[in-house]
Amino acid sequence: MVKQFLVTACLSCLVALAGNAQPYHDDPVLFTVNNTPVRAAEFLQIYSKTNQQKADYTDASLREYLDLYVKFKLKVQKARDMRLDTAAAFRSELEGYRRQLAASYLVDKEVTEKLIREAYEHSKQDVDISHIFITCERNAKAEDTLRAFARATTLLQMVQKGEPFEKIARDSSEDKSAKDNGGRIGFVTAMLPDGYYALEKAIYSAKNTGLLPKLVRTNAGYHLVYVHAFRPARGEVEVAQILIRKGDSEEANAKKRLTADSALIAARRLSWEEACTMYSDDKVSAAKGGYIGFFGINRYQRAFEDAAFALDKDGDISQIVETTIGWHIIKRLSKRTLLPFEDMRRALTERVKRDSRSEMAKRSMIARIQKEGNFKEFPENLKPWIGQQTDSVFHTFKWKPNPENPQTPLVRYGVDKVFTVANFEEFLVRAGRERMRGLGHPVEETIGKLYQDWNDEVAIQYEESQLDRKYPDFKFLMREYEEGMLLFDAAKIEVWDRANTDSVGLEQYFNQNLTNKYLWDERAVVSLYTLKSDDAELLKKVREYAAKKLPEDVLKKFNKKEEVLVRLEKTYEKGKNKDLTDLWSAGSMTAAKSDAGTKTATFSKVEKIMPPSPKALSDARGYAVADYQDYLEKQWVEKLRKEYPVQINDEIFRTLIRN
Repeated sequence: MVKQFLVTACLSCLVALAGNAQPYHDDPVLFTVNNTPVRAAEFLQIYSKTNQQKADYTDASLREYLDLYVKFKLKVQKARDMRLDTAAAFRSELEGYRRQLAASYLVDKEVTEKLIREAYEHSKQDVDISHIFITCERNAKAEDTLRAFARATTLLQMVQKGEPFEKIARDSSEDKSAKDNGGRIGFVTAMLPDGYYALEKAIYSAKNTGLLPKLVRTNAGYHLVYVHAFRPARGEVEVAQILIRKGDSEEANAKKRLTADSALIAARRLSWEEACTMYSDDKVSAAKGGYIGFFGINRYQRAFEDAAFALDKDGDISQIVETTIGWHIIKRLSKRTLLPFEDMRRALTERVKRDSRSEMAKRSMIARIQKEGNFKEFPENLKPWIGQQTDSVFHTFKWKPNPENPQTPLVRYGVDKVFTVANFEEFLVRAGRERMRGLGHPVEETIGKLYQDWNDEVAIQYEESQLDRKYPDFKFLMREYEEGMLLFDAAKIEVWDRANTDSVGLEQYFNQNLTNKYLWDERAVVSLYTLKSDDAELLKKVREYAAKKLPEDVLKKFNKKEEVLVRLEKTYEKGKNKDLTDLWSAGSMTAAKSDAGTKTATFSKVEKIMPPSPKALSDARGYAVADYQDYLEKQWVEKLRKEYPVQINDEIFRTLIRN
């Protein structure tokens, strides 16, 4: 964690953000470290990003930063010579950074932006719909999918010919609620749950109300959809409630209804909080003034929702609203409508990425990768391999890849990037769960789906391998990640660990350089007395005696038979104890504080004031270690300058000066 923080902090000073790096043509070498070149474009990029608005490109500013960057490169060179970049842990961590960074490049940004804006536009309206539903999961057998499609098509034709939608919904829909509601879902709003993007797209694309002319396929099955109405999105409302729960008999409910009447009168004539406490059966919310928070449509029963959104302004209280739970009195606290697009962009982006609709962006990206990469498939090589597979083995744990590691090509990018049968079989091992889940399906069907998944994975792998070549800013960032990590690891060994473990060297450095750097301010030695008695007369005698005598004499006098007086010595630096602010002189005493519960009394006396004095190493260790680290780092850099020759091209440097 510390390493990640420090590397990130380092990179924040050294790294250009993705997408901002600018390619430089005819890029000359600015300086070399041990004959390793560092080009002018790299230096300028880092200089401008580090200094931001302060980057004035003057001779002084550029030279100051050049010195810092030379030191940085010296340390990186040492780290490479120490072979720190070959450690397994280092390579694994760097690969993790690469995957994180690559993710921002492996996306079709144009399609994703369209999806985000579309979701925002959809969320401006609520749509009132009914549906007739025929179940058919995405991974159903082809024959089952065809059967479900045929049935849904028949029902659609029946409605189109004039049969009542509601009747068919009650008789034939596989949505169990249709028996009661005739398929009427009511108002919905974007974004619909994951897997229902096609339904959302269809209803928001409807130009008029009425029956949609085509079936809608979602991850759950087929839908016949009837659009009843559109309205401006309700947004969200923040409310509190008083709830009177229904009883178990008509007689009990009659009394409960009267209680609700009384609660409404109290809420309007007394105070809302008092009415909640007196009447609400929802004890959890009643303790918070009836607060239940924000909600949008379809969260609660329709009657409750309609009443809450019907309230005109904050503070308004509804009439009594009946639901299956009981009787509610609702108070509007606030309402929030749709925020501007830019305010919602981040949240919508995250939701779109998590939603299956992002598959559209993925498909677009893969099509682009295949086009740019001169993609070619070899189906004639896949077909005989499929013919060798049997359902009884392929769909079970018994299946194993060919030990001969067949190099027959299945996919090719460019002229030499080939992915083989062996690569596909390796993928099938990793996709064992999906492979065995296909049991009961024809083996060709399962392989077809898995081949498509593998083909997508191959495309992304290929694109990731091309990022350094296609995107200079990606290559730039990866180099800086790597060098930042190397700097951390080398500095940890050469400086930080040494400063913390070399106690002899630290003490010697402290005695030679820091003995007068860290000083105590004036300090007061204070006696903290505690009298184990609430006897006022005794307390008075103790204070009078303590004012004149040394602590040991005070304890000796009053603890003859038993310990009634306890003394604790403390040392306070000036300004560090507010009780002593106005008592900063030897002999000063604070007022006594009595505690009736413990029957004790306490007071403090300043015994002496010590003048400013140097701190010992044990008192200033944290500061001393930091100073010792700076010293070790300077020594390390001087050693590196001798070990690795640095050559700076002054002619090239002068071309960088603009002011």
